[in-house]
Amino acid sequence: MRPCYPLLAIFFIASAATEAQVVPAVTPGPTMLPVISGTLHFDLRYSQTAQFYQNETTQSAIASGDAAYASPSLTRPTSFVYSGGDMWNFSGNNGESGVFQHLTVSQGFLMRDWTFMLTDDVSYMPQSPTTGFSGIPGVGSLPSSSTSSQSILTLNSRSVYNTVTASYTQRLNHATSLSLNGNYEIMRFPDGNGLESNQWQVGPQITRRLNARNSIFGQYSYSRSSFPGYTVTMNTQSAQFGGQRNWSRRLSTSASAGPEWVQGSDSAQIPSSSGLEVNANATYQAKSTTASLIYSQATQASAGALASFGTRNYDTTAGLTRQLGRDLSVNATAAYMRTRGLDVVNATNSKYTGVTNSEYGGVSATRRLGRYFDLFASYTASKQLSSSVLSAKAINGVSQTVTFGIGYSPREMHFRK
Repeated sequence: MRPCYPLLAIFFIASAATEAQVVPAVTPGPTMLPVISGTLHFDLRYSQTAQFYQNETTQSAIASGDAAYASPSLTRPTSFVYSGGDMWNFSGNNGESGVFQHLTVSQGFLMRDWTFMLTDDVSYMPQSPTTGFSGIPGVGSLPSSSTSSQSILTLNSRSVYNTVTASYTQRLNHATSLSLNGNYEIMRFPDGNGLESNQWQVGPQITRRLNARNSIFGQYSYSRSSFPGYTVTMNTQSAQFGGQRNWSRRLSTSASAGPEWVQGSDSAQIPSSSGLEVNANATYQAKSTTASLIYSQATQASAGALASFGTRNYDTTAGLTRQLGRDLSVNATAAYMRTRGLDVVNATNSKYTGVTNSEYGGVSATRRLGRYFDLFASYTASKQLSSSVLSAKAINGVSQTVTFGIGYSPREMHFRK
């Protein structure tokens, strides 16, 4: 459980700080009280699931919670989102078990002519993440469009991700801005059943606003990937040109495309190649409906459960959230991922390329019961077929999960200085 220590330390430090404020011999003054303001929301949930995989049914229980905090500052916004819990099986062997956690912390500095954003995203999962912010089907936590780089679906395979992202944007004039973006990501498998990787990426972007609805941009990106325990490294460069359009107050789209070049330190494992990198998304936001569609194709360092130092990914994800009246909400998520290992030379001196097709989708509904409680139910299905050599923990076929649960969701807490 070593990967849990950093998150547990956060709670221990917070508890110690709280106890340290209770000093009977001193009367607290205004300067001794914690200076905090903002909005905090949290949920507590308990659910039971039935998972159907490889002709076996596994029943599990999940105790979980999530919390979200946002500061009110317009110039120095701070936020965090956390989801975590514990899963345990009481029948069957194929179901997930153990602790899961996901935390995202963000700090921004928004000035008149420049902005700076710093974000840290860390997760500890017993499987490849799919639906919801937690990534665990049936938990019912905060929705999120974020995805990890583990494009191969796995079960009972612990993984740790940590991504630090920094972005600086300088306004050059009323219509043009220059950005410098960078990130560093690590992927680890504590049980040794996946290919681990380190990757850092940096690149500038220039954006030109044409009018109130349209803007264009160009960007360059350079990344370097390494693999703990191996001497192989991979360098990737890409140049993209794209545009963004706000079709209305509700609908916006963005798309970019450009060439990509890949070069490895060992041509037998990572051959030099070129291709097309594409990123596109559409977002619709109305009073009671939120929908998104995202497509991307690019080369990445590792797919985790695939024994390849580089993969070519083609990913499509879609999400829909709909509020039906005051008490009922529904959510749907779907994704298709096509992962192709880079060409490598085998013992017969011929090239081969393995392909993995992964799909997952889920629907959930939440019904409020009174002021603080709710009932929820969900169904999630995953399917994966591959011509590559995958980890023994990778899904081979179809996995289905049905969940029912109850949640406690109090009103938001508002703090003021």
